Amino acid sequence: MKTNDQIIAQTKKWITKVVIGCNFCPFAAKEIKQQTVYYHVENSTDKATCLQAFLQECTRLNEDEDIVTTLLILPEGFIQFDDFLDLLADAEDLLIDNNYEGIYQVASFHPQYIFGGAPVNDAANYTNRSVYPMLHLLREAQIDQALERYADPEKIPDNNINFAREKGVEYMKMLRDACL
Repeated sequence: MKTNDQIIAQTKKWITKVVIGCNFCPFAAKEIKQQTVYYHVENSTDKATCLQAFLQECTRLNEDEDIVTTLLILPEGFIQFDDFLDLLADAEDLLIDNNYEGIYQVASFHPQYIFGGAPVNDAANYTNRSVYPMLHLLREAQIDQALERYADPEKIPDNNINFAREKGVEYMKMLRDACL
């Protein structure tokens, strides 16, 4: 079993090599460089425990303004993508139920990520295929600020899809798997 430090190191490598290296998120490099990303590994496979960890990360963001974004890494649980999607839906509900809607937003990454309507073997899925299941908490105010300074932010998803498809499934899989 890998240690939390090893899991975080692999996640950082994935962010550097895939997310930043492929420019899937043009805002990530700044946050990595400024060390404003917090990484929390939750090894539980229990949904309630993982959702509690998610809420604790919301509290951490409330209490520490130096953290811009948090990655809740779930290396042991939610291996099946459908189970992960259920967790994601519950996490989004928790944002609403705890008055965090409009304050925080959750993005999702998973080793088996499949965009709705996309075939399993579409290289575009690798824009969100990570080394571990992850819930990514972002401050909405930071997102708004970043988007204001970026020309044509609505083109980011299409650019990512086109890049991944040009590189192909084998390349994208190899790039992600090399982070493990």
